[in-house]
Amino acid sequence: MSEPVGRVVGTEDSTPLEWSVALAPEQYLQLDDVVVAERDVPGFGRVRTSGVVTQVTARHEGATFGSDVFLIADGVLPAQVQEIAEITTTRVEPECYVPPTPGAPVRRATGEERAEALYFDAMSRKVPVGMGRDGEPVYVDLEFLDGTRGGHVSISGVSGVATKTSFALFLLYGLFRSGALGPRAVNAKALVFSVKGEDLLFLDHANTHLDDKLRGDYARLGLPAEPFASAGFFAPPTPDDPVGRPHVTGRTSGVAAFWWTLAEFCAGELLPYVFADAEDERNQYTMVIHQVAARLKREAAGVGDGAVQIDGRILRTYDDLVEFVSDQLLDEDTRRDWAGPVTGTGTVNAFLRRLRSSAKPLRTLVRGDLPDLPARRVTTEGRQVTVVDLHNLPERAQRFVVGVVLATETARKEASGAAGLLFTMIDELNKYAPREGSSPIKEVLLDIAERGRSLGIILIGAQQTASEVERRIVSNSSVKVVGRLDPAEAGRPEYGFLPPAQRARAVLAKPGTMFVSQPQIPVPLAVEFPFPAWATRLSESAGEPRAATNGSAPRRDPFARLPAVSADEDDAPF
Repeated sequence: MSEPVGRVVGTEDSTPLEWSVALAPEQYLQLDDVVVAERDVPGFGRVRTSGVVTQVTARHEGATFGSDVFLIADGVLPAQVQEIAEITTTRVEPECYVPPTPGAPVRRATGEERAEALYFDAMSRKVPVGMGRDGEPVYVDLEFLDGTRGGHVSISGVSGVATKTSFALFLLYGLFRSGALGPRAVNAKALVFSVKGEDLLFLDHANTHLDDKLRGDYARLGLPAEPFASAGFFAPPTPDDPVGRPHVTGRTSGVAAFWWTLAEFCAGELLPYVFADAEDERNQYTMVIHQVAARLKREAAGVGDGAVQIDGRILRTYDDLVEFVSDQLLDEDTRRDWAGPVTGTGTVNAFLRRLRSSAKPLRTLVRGDLPDLPARRVTTEGRQVTVVDLHNLPERAQRFVVGVVLATETARKEASGAAGLLFTMIDELNKYAPREGSSPIKEVLLDIAERGRSLGIILIGAQQTASEVERRIVSNSSVKVVGRLDPAEAGRPEYGFLPPAQRARAVLAKPGTMFVSQPQIPVPLAVEFPFPAWATRLSESAGEPRAATNGSAPRRDPFARLPAVSADEDDAPF
């Protein structure tokens, strides 16, 4: 046990949930420090009340006017400095909710007392998320991440300052490497959508800034300081490239191009994802979308490398498909069959305007003019982390990719069961699941938020403004994380879980500082997570650890498991 830092104040009300500490001379408490006070209660014995410092004030006792500070400094007016720390209770053991008594000594919680105060001792499986203000590890209960008692993570903060993506990747790294998942780590996977440059295409490369200090930071968290061991990367094809090479510049190997064939587009009824921007449900052309999608599924027959044939006409490009659908809807004889019997001309024209505007952003992603390679399908099989690079795609194409991939993975997980976990990381969530409107991708994300944990799908969503994200997605997130916030955003009710002092601090938080809220702990904890041990851009890459091809998992030595041969045996004659 540490020495007392002060005593419970007797001039202010002390309650079971909030109380204050007068600090002793030469002692201090800072925000986020963990403290404990005890008292004897008849029938219960010794009751320990633990809490977190949420505010600290200092004042001159004996001063009346603001100018008295000068007299006190000159020794003319007698007064003394007194610091008062406000404490928010986190845990009472045993559960006898009585206030700490005035005058009771208060000490910093360390070791087992700190673990008890923050419920770390009650976490059978815990995942490190960073270091607290006291330099000790802070954990999140895995049961609120893997779907056992809750799931999903919401991360909010100002773009470029809040380090939302870096924290999400560190959380994934901690999940995979801390041992908290146990045997399930073998089947646990992560699907990451990257929309900001090629920064996430080097997760399997060591960071050149990795030094002994950084290794020590990871070691204190019980983690090795290494890059992601198993990672695969997908990028869209280069526009107008005849062989469909991935559209990347920094990484020249280990990235596979992805696209969908026209046959898949028609058979899978993917047309609604072309209109994945949030639209008013009252728009009548949404009926035309589903009518045309069903017609394409019924009429299209696959030919060659993903091309389709409809009514004797062979379509090899997305532009061909758009032109064919336009012809059917503009023809008086076929419009009724393709758009529905009661669809007006204005509704058809509204649909066609949006369909034609999709030709340019989607022509590289939906096609039947390239060899149908197995590696071009986005899949999480064969690797632990799968990165889908979207930064070179227009926003409409990004929506299409995210919607189709999520729908495919959700269907696959639903068919295979919840045996393995799939952590899905999406940045700019407010773009895909806005608070207002409806769209196919928003429906997929809502489905994941509401029943994904029963399927083994956990959403890790990052956004600049949680107030602009669908409420049901945010409310279903068991773990909420906040970085640097805009002052106007910090006042929104979506951040009501932050105490007033932490809301004010979130406006000033430096990169790498996050406030983590989880169900077991009533007060969000401020954490600082270490610098990534993996490269976050080409300039930080220390090179590939071993050869990898076509976006697949790194090749392993097929003879590595054979017994070693000594030099004498190697020289022995046959």
